[in-house]
Amino acid sequence: MKFWKFFLPLALTLASPALAQQPRLETNQEYIEELYRHAVAPLGDKREMLQFVLKTLPDRVKIYPTENYYYFGFYSGGVRYAGNIRLDASDRDKGKLHFAYYIDSVAWKGEQPVTYVLMDTADGVKVEKVERFLYRVTAGGRSVLFELNDLSQVRPPEGTLDPDERFIGPVFDESGIRFFLVYNAKLRLFHYILDETVPVADELNRIKSTDRILLGTRTGFAYYRDLKRERKILIGVYEGNTLANNYFDGPFDQLPDNFIEGDDLLKAILEVAPNLKGTIDRFGGSFDGSERFLIAPYMNYRREEDLFPVHRCATGPQGKGPRYYECFVVDEEPQPPAGQNKAAPKGKGAPK
Repeated sequence: MKFWKFFLPLALTLASPALAQQPRLETNQEYIEELYRHAVAPLGDKREMLQFVLKTLPDRVKIYPTENYYYFGFYSGGVRYAGNIRLDASDRDKGKLHFAYYIDSVAWKGEQPVTYVLMDTADGVKVEKVERFLYRVTAGGRSVLFELNDLSQVRPPEGTLDPDERFIGPVFDESGIRFFLVYNAKLRLFHYILDETVPVADELNRIKSTDRILLGTRTGFAYYRDLKRERKILIGVYEGNTLANNYFDGPFDQLPDNFIEGDDLLKAILEVAPNLKGTIDRFGGSFDGSERFLIAPYMNYRREEDLFPVHRCATGPQGKGPRYYECFVVDEEPQPPAGQNKAAPKGKGAPK
C-alpha cells in the first residue's frame, strides 16, 4: 500500500513567498551523468546501506511528513532505488529506527520487493532524543540530526470547524500540502480540510461542470468548496497516482502522529469501528505494528466527471439535511461505515 514513498533530493528547504528565489533548474544532462558514474550501493547489506545514507546526508536534515518518514532516492548500477528512514512516534523513544529501500516502482513492472529492517543498538544503530522534535541517529561512526516537523501550534482558524467536528491534528503530506484532520462525531466520519493558513503549494482550478470543485494542477488533489463554511474538503485523489503509489496518492499515510492528544484518535476510530476495541493502539495501529486503520474518506477518480456526483449530493436533498457532510465521504467498497474500517500496511508494507 502506501508506506514507502521516496524523494530524490536528500534535503528540502522551504521558502516563504516574501523570500522567493529563482527556481532550481533540473537538466537531462545531470540525470544522464549520474547514470554514467556507474555508482554501486551496498544493496546486499542493510547496515552498510544505512551507513551509506547517513554519510550522504548533511549533518542536520528535516522530516516534513507527519508520520515521520525521511524519503530518499539514488541510482545504483543504472537503476533507480528509493527508500526511507522512519522515526515512528510509537517506538523512536525506545531507540528504534525503521529503514527500507527497494527498486523504485515503474508502471510496466509493478511493485518491487522491499528490503526492510527495524534497527536499534543491537544492530549498531543509536537513536537519541535531543529535544521533543530533534533526534540524533548514529551508525558506523556517522551521526545525523533529524528535525521533526513542529506543527504543535497549528490549529484551524476560528469558524473552520462544524459544531459536530473536533480537530484531531495537523497533517503535512509528502506532497507538500497541509491539511487539518477532523472528525465528525455526529456522523462518525473523518475529513481532510485544506490548511490555508499558509500558502498552498499548488495551483487550484475549477472543473468544467462546477466552480465548487477545484483540482490541484501539481498534485491532482480534488477539493470541494464547502457550501456551509469557508473551507475546502479533500474529496478525491487521481487514481493513477494511487496506482503508482507516489507522493500524490493522498494524505492517509501521513497522520498527525506527533500531535495526537492522548486517546483522541483512538476514541474516534472506535466510534467508527467498535469491533477494533482492544486490537489497536492510540495511533490506530495493530499492536504488532503491521497494519494501521485506514482514514481515506476521499475517492480515487479517473476523470473530472467522476467528481461531479459529490456536488450533486451536496446541492440535492441530502445536502439540505443533517447528513450533508456524508456527501464528501466515498465508500468505494461495500464495507463498514464510510469505507474506513479497513487496514493499511504499516512499517514493512508494500513499497513506495
